[in-house]
Amino acid sequence: MLSLSTLYPNNHAPNFGVFVERQMQAVMKRGDVDLIMVNPLGLPPFPLSQHSRYRALGALPSEELRGKVRVLRPHFALIPGVGARFNAKSEARAVLPLARTLHAERPFDLVDAQFFYPDGPAAVAIGGALGLPVSIKARGADIHHWGKDPATARQVLAAGLAADGLLAVAEGLADDMAALGMDRDKITIHRTGLNADLFRPYDRKMCRDQLGLPRGVPVLATVGALIPRKGQRFVIEALELLPEAHLVLAGIGDDEAMLRGLAKDLGVSDRVRFLGAVPHGELPIVLNAADVFVLPSASEGLANAWVEALACGTPVVTTPIPGARELLTDPSWGRMVARDKLAIAMAVGQILAEPPTPETVCAAVAAYSWEANAEALVAHWQRLAGR
Repeated sequence: MLSLSTLYPNNHAPNFGVFVERQMQAVMKRGDVDLIMVNPLGLPPFPLSQHSRYRALGALPSEELRGKVRVLRPHFALIPGVGARFNAKSEARAVLPLARTLHAERPFDLVDAQFFYPDGPAAVAIGGALGLPVSIKARGADIHHWGKDPATARQVLAAGLAADGLLAVAEGLADDMAALGMDRDKITIHRTGLNADLFRPYDRKMCRDQLGLPRGVPVLATVGALIPRKGQRFVIEALELLPEAHLVLAGIGDDEAMLRGLAKDLGVSDRVRFLGAVPHGELPIVLNAADVFVLPSASEGLANAWVEALACGTPVVTTPIPGARELLTDPSWGRMVARDKLAIAMAVGQILAEPPTPETVCAAVAAYSWEANAEALVAHWQRLAGR
């Protein structure tokens, strides 16, 4: 297997695409797949390459063994902010020579892309050059954003039409792919995984003590990049209508200054905690400290954060996007509301008034595991490779 993923963790950004790493580590634990993971790094030309973020990426080792997964990091050229339309071709140019060398040493059966853009079109180009079948996975924003952006939409559709097999994390996302013009019959649903040994109910009081949160008040949590799509601003606004509630936000992003300013303007900053980038292994503390997990996203496929919150016994309030409707089929597991402070406050209030037991909430994701995820993924690869 040759798999491409521009999102993959490294020592500089350990949470970046961590769910892809967990998946591939579960694949390697099976012992029946010889996988090479290619994590192409986009770096701009000088002098932009001297920015601290890009210097750190450029300094990463070109090859690394992470959890028994061999990770290779070729560099491709990008122009931040304006060059997205060129990223897939640039990635393919950077990866193809490496892929040819590896394929000559030990032939691949399949080329796999873990995101639709830019990895999907790059995988199609590489697969075509090597004469190999191609699989592409859709996860959410790669379809909802890049599949509709005028600069990249044609490339996304062309890759979807050219690939031999497609994966989607939710039925609703598969429907969105079909609406773009892809063959619905070619799409297999592939749910996310879960480490149930890590994400499980803990003692709530102890978790709050560890985070320095008060024990006797309602606590809300949100986990995700601080960007407009995730909608953290609506949760902060809802605090005006939940006068006792505290909010913890795990994540970093360009919206942080705006969100801090909003909390101050609304007079709720003393009830809002910004935790920054929380290591994935410490997220259960955050999720178990909360009475309700709130994530009013504008779009998602099937958010890993929903699944991990439910596994911790914490009910979810989110928006009625397709993946959420598929997951939250019991009202005791959560509520789906508009991106509106009143709607969010009402849903949170309903859950706080009649809180479900953690065991009831955990039942929502009882079938989720990285082992099941890996089994389904390998079966999909084997079908495409004719094995």
